[in-house]
Amino acid sequence: MTDTSVTLSDAAAKRIAAIVGAESGKNALRVSVEGGGCSGFSYKFDLTGDARDDDIVIEKNNAKVLIDSLSLVYMAGSEIDFVDNLLGQSFQIKNPNAVASCGCGTSFSI
Repeated sequence: MTDTSVTLSDAAAKRIAAIVGAESGKNALRVSVEGGGCSGFSYKFDLTGDARDDDIVIEKNNAKVLIDSLSLVYMAGSEIDFVDNLLGQSFQIKNPNAVASCGCGTSFSI
């Protein structure tokens, strides 16, 4: 059976809670997968206040992430992380399904 769970690192949960807390009317980070990007698919991050019927909800340490069921197919078993290093700050998805990804970390292929 394929692992369909998506997890949040502690760093990602802390950053999501801080971002959402500063935005009026928003209570979650929506992560979706779209066609395009230099490797075939790309991740999209949006702040939202509304869950959709087909969303899965991931909650950790006062942070909430919404992922639609179609995007979940491509993200099964992934971990959402937040990285703060010399190259900058960004959310990164550690996706075991990706066979290739680009240097920017927001595009992948399967």
